[in-house]
Amino acid sequence: MKRTDKKNYYLDIAETVLERGTCLRRNFGAIIVNNDQIVSTGYVGAPRGRKNCIDMGVCVREQNNIPRGERYELCRSVHAEANAIIHASREAMLGATLYLVGKDAKTGEYVENACACSMCKRMIINAGIKKVIIRNSKDKFTAIYVDEWVQNDESLDAVLGY
Repeated sequence: MKRTDKKNYYLDIAETVLERGTCLRRNFGAIIVNNDQIVSTGYVGAPRGRKNCIDMGVCVREQNNIPRGERYELCRSVHAEANAIIHASREAMLGATLYLVGKDAKTGEYVENACACSMCKRMIINAGIKKVIIRNSKDKFTAIYVDEWVQNDESLDAVLGY
C-alpha cells in the first residue's frame, strides 16, 4: 500500500471539510496544522444563525455579476480561512501551516489559481501563520510563505482579485 505524504494528507482533510460549505459559487475548506496536530478547521458558510446561500437559493454576488476576488463585503459567508482562524487561539497558530482546498460548487472542479482573498490574507498574517498550502489538483499544490504577502503588499497598488 502506498502511503499518502503529509501535505496531501492534510489537503485531503481540508477537502473533506469543504463539503460542509454552503456557497453556491465556490466552497473552500481550511485546516490549520501546527507541530503535526490539527489546530482548527473552517469552511465557507453564513455567520451562525443567519441563513446560508444554499438555503436561500441565491448568491448576491452572482446575482450582481461581481467578479471573483472583488466586493467580498457583499458576500453572506465567512470564508474558510477566517472560520479556521476564529476557532483557534493565536498561540496555537504561531508558526502554523494553513491548508486550503477550493472547489467550484456547480462543477466540483478544483478552483483554478486558488488563493486567499485580501481580507483573509490580512487575517492569516496577523494570526502568525507561517505557510499556506493550496491544492491545485488531487496531488499537486502550491506552497506560499506568508512573509511573501507581507513583503509584496498588493493593497499598496490597489490590485483587485487574486
